[in-house]
Amino acid sequence: MFGLEDQKKKKQVEEFVFDLEHELKTAKKHQEIKKRVESRIQQIKELLRGGEDKDEFDKFGVLLHGYTSLLKVMSRFSPK
Repeated sequence: MFGLEDQKKKKQVEEFVFDLEHELKTAKKHQEIKKRVESRIQQIKELLRGGEDKDEFDKFGVLLHGYTSLLKVMSRFSPK
């Protein structure tokens, strides 16, 4: 009814894949992203060493944790 009959027959569920996962599969793109993330981590560490404002320190700390988590996730992908 209403064109939904075909959906019942198709029980195949497509797995959701992020765009980043597609990009990490190629070796060249994997290296580019890894270099960019590592350079940003170094910039954040330099800003944290300055430690002028408490609010900025906390925000950059959270951002640093996010980038290190991204590196950890990236290490689980093997580029082809």
